[in-house]
Amino acid sequence: MNVNVSLVLTTVPDLATAQKLAQDALSARLAACVTRLGSVQSSYHWQGKVESADEVQLLFKTSVARAFELEQFIQAQHPYETPEILSWQVTASAAYGQWVNTETQRPIHV
Repeated sequence: MNVNVSLVLTTVPDLATAQKLAQDALSARLAACVTRLGSVQSSYHWQGKVESADEVQLLFKTSVARAFELEQFIQAQHPYETPEILSWQVTASAAYGQWVNTETQRPIHV
């Protein structure tokens, strides 16, 4: 049986920002895995001009239940005024989907 998980994609300005954002999301259990997809060059409209920037792309794997919270976290921690945050649900293999769900459960405090 397959399991739905969420993927969240963002770009950041540099490797240091990518590493910090990934580590902080993992530490907070907002993602089970973060893949640094590498350096990309983005071209985009910004404030009436066409801009271009070298960026680092990150792909977060999280549970459907934690996706919105992860998006809010990225928004709050991101250095850009208007960060790219794209998310979508995908079907994962049963074992991988269960692993993602287990790794993104909130810690129980007693």
